[in-house]
Amino acid sequence: MTSPQTRTVGGSGPGAASDFDSEEEILGLYRAHLSKGRATVAELFGSHMEVSSQGAWLDTSDGERFLNCGGYGVFIMGARHPIVMESIERQLHTHPVATRILLEPTVARAAEALVSVVPEGLDRIHFAVGGAEAVETGLKLARANGYRRSVSMTRGYHGKSIGALSVTAKEVYQKPFRPLLPDVTHVPFGDTEALEAELSAHPGEVCVILEPVQGEGGVIIPPKGYLKRVEELVREHDGFLILDEIQTGMGRLGEWWGADLAGITPDVLLAGKALGGGVLPVSAAIAGRKVFRPFDKDPYIHTATFSGAPLLMAAVQGSIRAIREERLVSRASELGARLLPAIREIALGSIPELVVDVRGEGLLIGVELIEGGLAGELLIELFNHGVVANHSMNGSSVVRFTPPAILTDGEVTHLLDSFELACRDLVAKRAQMPEGGN
Repeated sequence: MTSPQTRTVGGSGPGAASDFDSEEEILGLYRAHLSKGRATVAELFGSHMEVSSQGAWLDTSDGERFLNCGGYGVFIMGARHPIVMESIERQLHTHPVATRILLEPTVARAAEALVSVVPEGLDRIHFAVGGAEAVETGLKLARANGYRRSVSMTRGYHGKSIGALSVTAKEVYQKPFRPLLPDVTHVPFGDTEALEAELSAHPGEVCVILEPVQGEGGVIIPPKGYLKRVEELVREHDGFLILDEIQTGMGRLGEWWGADLAGITPDVLLAGKALGGGVLPVSAAIAGRKVFRPFDKDPYIHTATFSGAPLLMAAVQGSIRAIREERLVSRASELGARLLPAIREIALGSIPELVVDVRGEGLLIGVELIEGGLAGELLIELFNHGVVANHSMNGSSVVRFTPPAILTDGEVTHLLDSFELACRDLVAKRAQMPEGGN
């Protein structure tokens, strides 16, 4: 399955695996010190060991090369984008971590850059590292403004720290850690009547948190006008609105934000994943000054040691600059308009009896199969043909593509050809199974 673009990776080059590393040794270390489950998943994909990346491509220690259409939404500008890398490298060699006592310019400039691309009126930012940390910040802002109840959506995903997990409506993730936050209700995504019932039952008390498109839910697209109606209902009942754009933001949907597509302005907008330019982990909670007032009043009420670290802020500045200079938002829209119908045509032509739906927005595309096991098989077949994609944690039957907006025509062709071959191989393998087998 080695592609024509394969090159040997290893030895002592930048980012290469150590001469002493082997797949067997690393698997052993995973089992001994990290996660036996993660080691098992790696074995399903041939125990390849990723050691370097550039642009849309991922290289392994055994010389294989894969088109990276996974990464859970991180790589909108690909890996190691030169603009992002230049910004980070300059900061790394001058001042990577700050005291958090003195003024520090990179965090101020990063905030200025981020405010310039979010909906008008959102001008206060708390920077964090992981997405769940940004969710916690949003929930704490709601609490600090008097909202003690929360409503989230079934199949929504917001992270796995205690607060974020409380609004992530997935039994298997929640059960081992209960009790979670009290007064949290889940309603169906897309059902405004169920949401209105919750808001009207507790006026002035409810924080609503949702995604514009449910990524981990399996690329669930809301009904037309849904987000606008959610905003109207929240305002009518004096509620609080958090829009989780950790996966959907930064151009992933073909606009800077899903909020822009819907024409809404939440109380808090959450960003992450692509915010660090595909190089460093960065997230943010962005709010208006009225909502942010409790944090303005007491700068120590919500803090984190690495919040706004200069190295991370250099990544933020570089990522926003790269998206702007290379028109990646419009490129995501154009590529999505090209890929979605092509992937749908291939799926319905090659495996019509196995496909429930093919859907997407921008460069967030999902292929829903009739059962979860088939999604896993298709992911493996894609991998066998040189493409990395993802499963969906709250939608196990959905294969999810999150390709970068930098794809060339040749890389688009590689993706589509690989998908078609993967579908054909899936059918062929199922035909060889004993009757009634799974």
